[in-house]
Amino acid sequence: MPTSAETAATIHDADWWRQAAVYQIYPRSFADASGDGIGDIKGITSKVPYLAELGVDAVWLSPFYPSALADGGYDVDDYRNVDPRLGTLEDFDEMVAALHGAGIKVIADIVPNHTSDRHEWFQEALAAPKGSPARQRYIFRDGLGENGELPPNDWTSIFGGGAWERITEPGPEQTPGQWYFHLFAKEQPDLNWDNPEVHEDFLTTLRFWSDRGVDGFRVDVAHGLKKDFDAELPSLETIHRADLFNNGEHPLWDRDEVHTVYAEWRKVFNEYNPPRTAVAEAWVHADRRARYASPEGLGQAFNFDLLQADFDAEQFRTVIAKNLAEAAATGASSTWVFSNHDVVRHATRYGLPKGTGRGGVGTDGKDWLLEGGDPAEVDAERGLRRAKAATLLMLALPGSAYLYQGEELGLQEVGQISDEDRQDPTFFRNKGVEVGRDGCRVPLPWEAAPAEGSSFGFGANGSHLPQPAWFAGYAASVQDADGGSTLAFYRRALGLRRELQGAEALGWQDADDDDVLHFVRPGSWHVVANFGTTPVALPEGEVLLASADVEGGKLPGEATAWIRAAR
Repeated sequence: MPTSAETAATIHDADWWRQAAVYQIYPRSFADASGDGIGDIKGITSKVPYLAELGVDAVWLSPFYPSALADGGYDVDDYRNVDPRLGTLEDFDEMVAALHGAGIKVIADIVPNHTSDRHEWFQEALAAPKGSPARQRYIFRDGLGENGELPPNDWTSIFGGGAWERITEPGPEQTPGQWYFHLFAKEQPDLNWDNPEVHEDFLTTLRFWSDRGVDGFRVDVAHGLKKDFDAELPSLETIHRADLFNNGEHPLWDRDEVHTVYAEWRKVFNEYNPPRTAVAEAWVHADRRARYASPEGLGQAFNFDLLQADFDAEQFRTVIAKNLAEAAATGASSTWVFSNHDVVRHATRYGLPKGTGRGGVGTDGKDWLLEGGDPAEVDAERGLRRAKAATLLMLALPGSAYLYQGEELGLQEVGQISDEDRQDPTFFRNKGVEVGRDGCRVPLPWEAAPAEGSSFGFGANGSHLPQPAWFAGYAASVQDADGGSTLAFYRRALGLRRELQGAEALGWQDADDDDVLHFVRPGSWHVVANFGTTPVALPEGEVLLASADVEGGKLPGEATAWIRAAR
């Protein structure tokens, strides 16, 4: 636990984010204080001691706003309130105070690409006539065909199906009318970021949460805000034929003018002391990521490259070197992540046949989830061994480390969820093509022995996604008492990370084995990662922490060690 002096220093440190360990909380699946089966704000507050003991510097809260949950809360009804199922603004203030009191920063998820279809603006647009100011906040177009019965073009939604939805015009005739655009679910109409009113409203939202103590923002779909809807909308075939995604000319993604939005946001962030931070979720070409992370923009952008890499030394080294060089060139700090609310947990990915870092698909081409998500198909022991090795390496890198709730427990993906229990729109819109993201969103197991009818300590009356029986062995209460548990390993790693970290520098060391990565951080802190299966000799010095037992000065295969070099 940090001292009061350390807490005060952390709260006012303008550069706290550069090498922070950030823990992502998916609120509906973290802890349920009310007992209604849905995680809530008071549940998070009740776990602040756990988070403090874990040793994280910040928490990132996935959306907690009022929502119909058409997309797990990313369909926002009201950007300046808390979903009543999760609590109140007063509950939120108490949570922020508790986290700050423990020296933990708060990052809120903001969703600027789209609102929900229940947002007051969209309801106004539906009730207003064609061409009205209310409709100008969104992207409405007339349809094609004799009576406008065809969508404006053939663009498709990320979640499957067409990207246009037709409305019924207001009035007693109930006439079919215009179409609105939605990159994601039809319940998520895209905002028109050419409208000044949209700009001003989000600046108000940023100030609203910053005034309540939020220290930073994770920006959802940061590369999608600005769009080009010329009178002649190109077809999908035209877009795919041209290389538009890599040069800023794609009509929907990563347009150069999006950075005018973030320049406005940066001015707001800098109104505060310390300045508010932000990190972009921008799935863009690596050469274009730097602008999102610039000091004049958001300051950081997610680097998903390690998440997509196989458990392979050469791939890891290439990714690390490239991203550190990119961060140095822009003055930003890099970000590292293996798991989040959108991907298969990395302890499972690394345990798949011919284990891989990409989604639920093995290098043999089979999609584990679509094949049924059978736990018997996963080598859980190997997957966790590799996950711990990869995580220990990642925690030693300069930059921010993003952790996803439950990975500190070594949780595996829940692959077998019945159709009737699933919630993710990708499953319903692409049935038989995508299973969706519910498997990484199953509520956490806090206790090993649930009372009859309740969950594994998540809440008194079950959980909104069913917890499998095998969760009992991963419960936090079991691991808390076990010095050799994954939880104990994470606590030790995060505590040491805080002690050891200095300047954002890294020096590569030669290794005799192609399966080994070896680098040094300031203070003679050596990091050796063995991606192979044969033990390798470690440099002389004190082994501070290893992801597997070191015997006879040798690091076993699929393991990482931190060493303080002998002087």
